[in-house]
Amino acid sequence: MASATPAPPSGPQPPAGATDGNGALPGLSRRRILLIIGALMLGMLLAALDQTIVSTALPTIVGDLKGGSHIAWVITAYLLATTVSTPLWGKLGDQYGRKIFFQAASWNVGPPSRCCRCTCSGCARSR
Repeated sequence: MASATPAPPSGPQPPAGATDGNGALPGLSRRRILLIIGALMLGMLLAALDQTIVSTALPTIVGDLKGGSHIAWVITAYLLATTVSTPLWGKLGDQYGRKIFFQAASWNVGPPSRCCRCTCSGCARSR
């Protein structure tokens, strides 16, 4: 006995994950896309602020190390830490989901910044 199965639709079918005419994935509204882009831009802003803070604090760090000859070591340590941690965050994001690690990395900027602010204001009061 033959079973009644529907015939596949005729004509070419778009591949899985194909986009619609405007380049967006199906199901993503314009508002959602703008929200995603905004979140990514805020992440880039945090990275730029991090580098600005480090470059501003660099003379103080070198002064605490008692010598301008140590500036190369400080810059190398910062670049090495950044270079090593970026692929680790990426790999963990690939395995467990990018959203949670992006949020964790963004939230990790806050407490160290507050500690630095408290430390610097405490140093200014003690002088």
